Amino acid sequence: MTINPETPAETAQPLDFRRIDLRGRSLTLAELRAVVPRAKHQTMADAEQKVLDIIAAVRSRGFEALGEFALAFDGVEQSHPRVPAAALAEALENLDPSVRAALEESISRARRFADGQRPANVDVELGDGAVVSQNWVPVGRVGLYVPGGLAVYPSSVIMNVVPALAAGVASIALASPPQKDFGGLPHPTILAAAALLGINEVYAIGGAQAIVSFAYGIPGAADDQPIEPVDVVTGPGNIFVATAKRLVKGVVGIDSEAGTTEIAILADASARPELVAADLISQAEHDPKAASVLITDSEELASAVQRELAVQAGTTKHGERVTTALSGPQSGVVLVDDIEQGIAVCDAYAAEHLEIMTADAAVVAARIRNAGAIFVGDYSPVSLGDYCAGSNHVLPTSGTAAFSSGLNVTTFLRAVQVINYDKAALEQVSKHIVSLADAEDLPGHGDAVKIRFAGP
Repeated sequence: MTINPETPAETAQPLDFRRIDLRGRSLTLAELRAVVPRAKHQTMADAEQKVLDIIAAVRSRGFEALGEFALAFDGVEQSHPRVPAAALAEALENLDPSVRAALEESISRARRFADGQRPANVDVELGDGAVVSQNWVPVGRVGLYVPGGLAVYPSSVIMNVVPALAAGVASIALASPPQKDFGGLPHPTILAAAALLGINEVYAIGGAQAIVSFAYGIPGAADDQPIEPVDVVTGPGNIFVATAKRLVKGVVGIDSEAGTTEIAILADASARPELVAADLISQAEHDPKAASVLITDSEELASAVQRELAVQAGTTKHGERVTTALSGPQSGVVLVDDIEQGIAVCDAYAAEHLEIMTADAAVVAARIRNAGAIFVGDYSPVSLGDYCAGSNHVLPTSGTAAFSSGLNVTTFLRAVQVINYDKAALEQVSKHIVSLADAEDLPGHGDAVKIRFAGP
């Protein structure tokens, strides 16, 4: 973002960053969830029928349907969506050296964090000859989605691929929308990031149809290579991607229903308004429907941030997009009595990204229960998490952080329980098994144990 320090706040155009005043009000969790800023735009219910039609078309007509969607949605004529290996190699060879260095640093940090996330296998001895284990086993194949649209997201390639590699997934496929400006292939920086990570199965498929292709697979015909179905689909996207993930959940595993980005900042009078404004804008530039929310007990800070937003939005590259996002119903400032009430609002909102800019920020952050990722203090902005913190930026949105997690190594692992009892260990609990089986009126369960001790 370009900020012109010589632009005075007095000359900036007013920006409609709405206020919600909760001071002096005692609200339940349900009431807080009802009053925090939320988008009024298209919901999953609105998108569902369109996605159901896409599912039906892809499942019945395969590559033919994908070609029609590529033409209709992306303006690209396509015979097969597989990206040639030569295109991946060329993209990496032509990658700007400074961008390559940045990607390599991001990959290095993400790998270190992902390697540290892998849980250990557990063996529990419950008695002589009675061992129960929990082993973490990677899924066999994953499909990773990297969105296109208003921006280019090579960072999302890293965020999807690195934890899958750390988990030990053997087969990884990646999809990203075809781009008319690049001969119907995904953006070359996305291809370069995939090549840098050793991913050679890449498809030029966008939106819901990418999710459907991974979930169900597409059989090959004639010389066409098939797309094999996957076990888990991950990656962020728009309302149609999120809806597709919800509809195929159960056929495949998903990470979360990650939709349009959002940031919430909990700040008090000690916060620097220019930093708060810059961070709100950093997420607003993603999309006109992006959400930027300030939660504060300082009316002075709220007013100062609003002035800063007007100044900085007037000088940033995507000012029109930013202004639309900041002026929407999904954005605004929530005034609270104190930090205690602010924490309650944060937990009700359950932000994708939550920044804490208060006195004792680390102490306040430790009390937050619901957030995709928490950024502590002046020098941990969301931009850091987007690129080089080592954390993952594929995070739950729209309040789903209250019950789901950001993308991580365990997304690609299954906990498999292994039971290994010898004869003496089974005999020790055999009477309990029979008693419980009889209590549940399932005598065959008890008989399956008794027969083992009935003699020849």
